[in-house]
Formats: sequence, C-alpha cells, structure tokens
Amino acid sequence: MTSPTQTILDHVGGMRADMVALLADLVAAESPSDAPETQAGPIGILYEQFDRLGYHVRHTPGARTGGYLIARHPAAGERPTQLLLGHCDTVWAVGTLAEMPLEVQGDILRGPGSYDMKAGLVQGLFALLALHELGLEPPLAPVFLINTDEEIGSIESRPVIEQLARESARALVLEPAAGPDGALKTARKGTGDFEIVIHGRAAHAGLEPEKGINAIVGMAEIVRTLATLNDYPRGVSVSVGLISGGLRTNIIPPECRAVVDVRAVTVADAERLEQAIRVLPAPLPGTTVTVSGGFDRAPLERTPRNAALWELARDAGAEMGLALTETAVGGGSDGNLTSPFTATLDGLGPVGDGAHARHEHVIISKMVERSALLAALLMRA
Repeated sequence: MTSPTQTILDHVGGMRADMVALLADLVAAESPSDAPETQAGPIGILYEQFDRLGYHVRHTPGARTGGYLIARHPAAGERPTQLLLGHCDTVWAVGTLAEMPLEVQGDILRGPGSYDMKAGLVQGLFALLALHELGLEPPLAPVFLINTDEEIGSIESRPVIEQLARESARALVLEPAAGPDGALKTARKGTGDFEIVIHGRAAHAGLEPEKGINAIVGMAEIVRTLATLNDYPRGVSVSVGLISGGLRTNIIPPECRAVVDVRAVTVADAERLEQAIRVLPAPLPGTTVTVSGGFDRAPLERTPRNAALWELARDAGAEMGLALTETAVGGGSDGNLTSPFTATLDGLGPVGDGAHARHEHVIISKMVERSALLAALLMRA
C-alpha cells in the first residue's frame, strides 16, 4: 500500500512544470528591497495564487518597503496554526536580468533571486496546493507570511513576524537549504551592527599638533581591542568593516567612525559581546567613545523544541527515502526572529547555490522533492 507521504511525493511530482512556470514568473518580476514599488510584481502574483487556493489573503503596504502579504488557511481562526515564512525581496537591482538572464537548462533554473529565495515561496505554495488537491487537512492550520524587507533587516515586518510566531505552534522557514546536500538549518548565528565614534580634538597638523587629539589613532586602539573579542571556536566574530574619519591632511582628526559586524552562536555569548562593546574605554587621554547599534537578530539556537521539529522533518524525509542532515550557519534570517517564541526549523527552501552571487541557481528536481517534504511535515502534529 502506498504511504501518505509517498502519495504526496507522487502528486507534487506531477506539478513540476507548473512550479517551474511560477518560479520563472517570480524571477522575471525583479524586486530589490530598496525599490519598494517593484514588490507589487511578485506580491500580485502570489496574492492571486493564494486566492485561488481559497486562503484568506491580505497585503499590508509598507511606509518604506513593499509591505507584507499574509495568507491564512480558512480554518486558521478555529484551530492552532503553523507559520510558513519567506521573503520576495532580493539583493539584485532592477535591470540585472539583462546581464544575468533567467535560464532553464535541464534540471537547473538560473536567475537573480531564484535561490534566495523565490523558489522557497514556490515550494511552500505548491506544498499547500498538493494537500488541498489530495483532500489532506493539516492538523495545524497554515499561515503563510511573505515579506519584502528581509534582505534589509525586516525593518517593517518584524513586529508582525514576532506576533505570528507567538500565535503559532511552530515556524517553518523557507530560506535556502545549506550546501549541495541540502542540509536543514537548526542553528543560525545572531547578527548585529555597532557604530563606534571616537571624539578627539582638532588642531593644525603643522603649527600645533601637540594641541590635537587624533581620533584616528584612538580608533586604531579600539580596533585592536575589538580584535581580542573574537572567539572563532565559539562562533563569536567581530569584524570592523568600515572606518571613516578626518577632515583634511593638515588637521589633526577630531572624529573617527567605525561600523562593526558582530555575530554569536548563543544568546549568552551575544549578551556578553554586546556588553563588552558598550563599555569600551576611551582609547587615549582626552578622547570619548560613543557606541550605538547592537544585535538586531538574536541567535537561532538548537533548543529542545527546535531539535524536536528537526526530528519530525527527518522522519518525514526518511519516509520519502531522503537522508536529511542538519547544520548551523553564520548568516541570519527571519527564523532568528521566530525562534524565541516558537519551535523553528530553517532551510526548508530550495537546494542550489549562489545566494547573492552571479551563479545563483536552483535544482528543479530538488524543488519538487522539498515541496513534498514540506507538505508531509505540515501534516505532522
């Protein structure tokens, strides 16, 4: 007798051509985060798809972004929910398609935004469609949120993501899987940025340099101090990525700024790192230090509830003949936002390569496979 999971896989297999067609439409609708008006393209396409599925769909416009779309299963108000999460914004400017065209070659689809992460949206939609067509009712009503600002820190959608996470039994994040084997992501580093400003004192560099306090020299001391905070074996990294300062070469620089990328694997390490940066001492007599910013996404830790959700996915995969693996990655996602509030599993999106790179692509057969996996996972209480 064919198992329910195999039935799902067989059914999704028959949807391959439609999945490719929808992904091609989404990739063709260029949608960079910093051009909010472009988000009407993919949002409109997805709105229509969810509406046909019978979901209750609402698009909330943004003030600085393209806003977000929420599609709710008709039973979402009657029983517990599970959250599906993805974004349709990309890092690619309008016009990128002219030099990095959409191409389908055998089992590979190439194009800007295909892997990160429009294919994940397609997989999620077709997982829901397969369940609908098979007459299978998930025990937890699906709620699908698609935002347009993930690549710029979810600056407007974060409150609604966190609220939906609080209301949901679990969150399934459709960001790309990791590596050629398509590992699921059970941990992500927390990420943040600090701006550090050293205030010194200006003076003529030739006439009275001794009366100045060189803020750039002070920043050099701060950079050395920051380097001591790195603990790579623990997954703690502090990277000074930008430095600017000075007025003219003949003026002792009165100010210097640095922007620092920080990452940590655990919440405890993130808190220790943030505290260490906020209390940086003045590097030279007469200087002052101003620190702003901080961690904007806490680590997605492999908590017991997150691990239990991973085990559910692994079991569903095993029924399909998939030997799934898990991994931890250094980049953040909206899964970092949901994990403090509900069980979260990330990396359920496409298998491929080239996020934010010219060789961005997805493996079509894996899209079908992972869409079926998601559908099977949605059916598990």
